[in-house]
Amino acid sequence: MRKILITGAAGFIGSFLSQRLLSQDWEVTGIDNLNDYYDPALKRGRLAQIPPIAPFTFVQGDIADRPLMAELFAKHKFDVVVNLAAQAGVRYSLENPNSYVDANVVGFVNLLEGCRHSGVRHFVFASSSSVYGGNVRTPFSVHDNVDHPVSLYAATKKANELMAHSYSHLYGLPTTGLRFFTVYGPWGRPDMAYFLFTKAILSGKPIKIFNNGKMKRDFTYIDDIIEGVVRVIDQPPRPNPDWDKLNPDPASSWCPYHIYNIGNNHQEDLMHYIEVLEDCLGQKAVKEFLPMQNGDVKETFADVDDLVRAIDFKPRTSIEEGLRRFVDWYKVYYL
Repeated sequence: MRKILITGAAGFIGSFLSQRLLSQDWEVTGIDNLNDYYDPALKRGRLAQIPPIAPFTFVQGDIADRPLMAELFAKHKFDVVVNLAAQAGVRYSLENPNSYVDANVVGFVNLLEGCRHSGVRHFVFASSSSVYGGNVRTPFSVHDNVDHPVSLYAATKKANELMAHSYSHLYGLPTTGLRFFTVYGPWGRPDMAYFLFTKAILSGKPIKIFNNGKMKRDFTYIDDIIEGVVRVIDQPPRPNPDWDKLNPDPASSWCPYHIYNIGNNHQEDLMHYIEVLEDCLGQKAVKEFLPMQNGDVKETFADVDDLVRAIDFKPRTSIEEGLRRFVDWYKVYYL
């Protein structure tokens, strides 16, 4: 039985991934600090969905705790590590920057060190579409440089990619970074727009629409994300034999390192997204139009060609289907 560590196991993606891998006979250890960035009860609710069977062990702790992480790696000898633990949120990084350094930088180094010293065979980590920052060429390609982040959150995610590459080069650790594009679905993060919109619409309160609604997003349903992650886990990167130092490819390297986008490869206008959500709820929204927020971007759009070639999978769930499933869950959980 293969052993895997999933950080952020009580998070949105982490809890779904834990369930999926347990069904495929992995021995899963999950760690999460259950912080109060949003309601810890939701995190405990996600954990409660994970079957209480022997191959799953949950550790409440912080990946920034170096002694704890060293002990965890020494005890379990993981084959694979998937890092989904992070301080998330673009706007919150303007209010509490230190939390991003602790979770997204210090914690990330602790994981790299654990992988290096315990012989982990593949380190998979969550990056973000936010790293594209000031890029205006769409769809966003992993082969484009991403050197102009517009939020501290994005900068820490870019830092993760750089640190992972250094460990791949220095120690031969296979590392794969996954740039997620606006993940949504049941059990999702309550700080995300679709979640906030739903709560406000059902209570008759205005929804806040930034940049006066002139936004586009590549929304990716949770099941598609999980399928992509699971397939990537079994595809450790290899050195790119065609990598050219005179024309460097940011997505690959001479060492075992690769970056992929995971997105729906389809842009949706924010206003259309709201219309679909209104249809699912059977209720119209009271709209409050606001200017662009610091750290945000006007549009995201994923080029997933590399992912399709590597794992023969492309996200395909429509927003109509995805939002219907979310609303069905929301009404059962909250109403």
